[in-house]
Amino acid sequence: MENKVRFALVGAGGIGQSYAQAFRGSADAELVAVADVRAEAARAMAECSGCPSFDSHEAMSADGPGFDAVVVCTPPDTHEEISVHFLEAGVHVLCEKPFALDVAGARRMHEASRRAGVRLTMASKFRYVDDVSRAKSIVASGILGEIILYENAFTSRVNMASRWNARPEVSGGGVLIDNGSHSVDLMRYFLGPLAEVQVVEGKRVQGLAVEETALIFVRSEGGVMGRIDLSWSLSKDDEYYLRIFGAYGTIFVGWKRSMFRQSTSSDWTVFGDGYDKIQALRNQVQNFARAIRGEEMLRITAEDAVASVEVIEGAYKALRRENWLSVGLPPAERPAPAGKDGRNGRPIAAAVP
Repeated sequence: MENKVRFALVGAGGIGQSYAQAFRGSADAELVAVADVRAEAARAMAECSGCPSFDSHEAMSADGPGFDAVVVCTPPDTHEEISVHFLEAGVHVLCEKPFALDVAGARRMHEASRRAGVRLTMASKFRYVDDVSRAKSIVASGILGEIILYENAFTSRVNMASRWNARPEVSGGGVLIDNGSHSVDLMRYFLGPLAEVQVVEGKRVQGLAVEETALIFVRSEGGVMGRIDLSWSLSKDDEYYLRIFGAYGTIFVGWKRSMFRQSTSSDWTVFGDGYDKIQALRNQVQNFARAIRGEEMLRITAEDAVASVEVIEGAYKALRRENWLSVGLPPAERPAPAGKDGRNGRPIAAAVP
């Protein structure tokens, strides 16, 4: 395609490497510049992509810019500054999740895009997974009936001790803002605006300064109940990361396959082959490029991005409240268990006749 949208990329880390692969197979976009404060990392990625490299986003911007859009793949504490820098220069921005550390920052980014008249979107790859798109169409068709319950789980054992994701001054929090940003965006995609949130934190076993396991309970404005399981410290080993239960059927979206079943049938219908990260990123870049050219609607708008940050910020407020209700008598007033002495937990010896 002759009118490919020219993209620059800021951040040559793991997710940046995945984007570089996605660009290589794109019919709508091409990677024309790479920047990273680690000059060698930027140079290595640029060489593989056949484009120039820079040791800062400012240097890359000063060189032209010879690009229409930029993908921001840096740590979250830099998202607002880098995004606003390019937005004010008239460059469209696709910013990785977490979109911003707080709602105020997200709104400043949105306002900058509005003033400049350019596109701004949050990268949330799961919306662009082919199986998720198909599941959305199935749910929207109404064949599963009114949706009653939504469940999502992103859990895996990952040593986070040396990663910036576990440094609150950089990441804004732990697994709740990290994996949870994907979860909240997915739930909004299927159910629309969210109205209420409650959060419970699990044990911290990695010695981190942030939460590493959490349960999020959400209610949509339409009254649908949702549960989101997040963890860096346990793996549920579940082949399905998304389950939606309707009055007339159920749909499961998984890592290797996806399927649905209506309540009137005993058979499951398989409709997808699972999760493909690079294809999801390619779909996301394609949607952004086509939206820039005015060929299709942007799947995740700037308003969607701000709304997701609002939910995450509300989740942290709920987490800090710790509204637990005690059950039964206080521990000090509870009777000793039958057959025990009540002091050291050892069984009381039976009397010898």
